[in-house]
Amino acid sequence: MPNISLRDLPSFIRTTILSDIVQQFCKVKCRDALKASALILNTFEDLEKPVLDAMRERISCPFYTIGPVVSFSQSESNVHLNSVSRSLWKEEDACIEWLNDKEPKSVLYVNCGRLAILTPNQNNEFAWVLANSQRPFIWVIRDDLVAGKSAMLEKEFVEATKERGLILSWCNQMKLLSHQHVCNELGIGMEINNDVKREDVEELLRELMGGEKGKEMQLKAKKWMESSKTALQFGGSSYNNLERLINEVLLEKH
Repeated sequence: MPNISLRDLPSFIRTTILSDIVQQFCKVKCRDALKASALILNTFEDLEKPVLDAMRERISCPFYTIGPVVSFSQSESNVHLNSVSRSLWKEEDACIEWLNDKEPKSVLYVNCGRLAILTPNQNNEFAWVLANSQRPFIWVIRDDLVAGKSAMLEKEFVEATKERGLILSWCNQMKLLSHQHVCNELGIGMEINNDVKREDVEELLRELMGGEKGKEMQLKAKKWMESSKTALQFGGSSYNNLERLINEVLLEKH
């Protein structure tokens, strides 16, 4: 995996405790997966070709890359599926109306994802990065984001950002990230140390929003977005692999 280092992997993969329950669970499931008739992978050929080629050399179980599945489910032909939520958390839709009043590509979106846990200090440092940025922002704070307590924000932060910030417990990320007023997502393509200091993150934020690296990231994101759309279209790699999956695995069984 080019450009991937050990520290980029989840902590349960890096653990040196052989009895770690999550690591043991993953090992068992990976072994079980190789006994399957076929594997379905939520990725597409262009995105991870070196990894997929290596897998083809090492495992005999056939696999089919049909992703990104979430893009397929959001297509116009599947609009009737939009009422079916794929999230474990209740999604708040207030952000879309809030975004409509903002300038195009002016809003910063901050989300630590479903698994990350912050310390109270890390959460506080992120808060003041947003306050000092002077930019409109949407910040998703899960109920369990901060270890051991609720994510309480300082009164001074709330007062300083009340006119330009929106804080949610969760949201429909596909709708939000495809909105024209969202300029970028903090946490994609730039590394933030575990010892979060607001000055360091503010520097990364300035580079993300206006620097050359930020522009390069936006171009790269656009490239992969177009590549993923091509994979799902008629004749694309994921489209063809889905047809192969149906013909070679599903129909073959009947």
